[in-house]
Amino acid sequence: MSIKLYGMTYSNYYNMVKAAMIEKGIEYEEVHVLPNQEADFLSHSPMGKVPCLETDQGFLTESGVMLDYIEAIGTGASLYPADAWQKAKAQELIRYLELYIELPGRRLYGDVFFEKPAPDSVKADVKAALEKGFTALAKIAKYDPWLAGKDFGYADLYFLYSVSVVARVCRATWDWNVMEQYPEMKDLIARIKERDSVKKVTEDQAAG
Repeated sequence: MSIKLYGMTYSNYYNMVKAAMIEKGIEYEEVHVLPNQEADFLSHSPMGKVPCLETDQGFLTESGVMLDYIEAIGTGASLYPADAWQKAKAQELIRYLELYIELPGRRLYGDVFFEKPAPDSVKADVKAALEKGFTALAKIAKYDPWLAGKDFGYADLYFLYSVSVVARVCRATWDWNVMEQYPEMKDLIARIKERDSVKKVTEDQAAG
């Protein structure tokens, strides 16, 4: 089976999918491409977004879909809990991270990382959303020792590649130290960064 991962090493979702493939023992080839609206790329990724995944059967888009595919074809232990309720709770955590932390935080990525200033009104809206999102996440996260409980899984990859970026946004925009407010987050990020898969992604990111 031939797998190609399209995107760039400074995309948090690209790195999340890449780390998952390493965790699941999947061999892959990387194809560097930026998000774009060129016709050829849109034939692979209809919204022009990265990452996308090329398989022998065609292309897949959307990170959550790709992770489920990786889970299905990969080897080794599942990165979802075996118990149906616990799996649903892990997926709930993932949705909270996507919708209530990464998505609002993304509205200020241009301002913080790409010198594209955002209006104060947008910053105020984002801060209100993130305060609510972090409060909600704290109510359902386990940290026992992983985000969803005793076993490392996809929720932890979502956590690392969402919270660590949004925390930088918070610090740069409002001098808001999220990790100080929620020290269990800082501890979890440190544990996740010890995974061989994450170390490999970080090394490649630095080299790139």
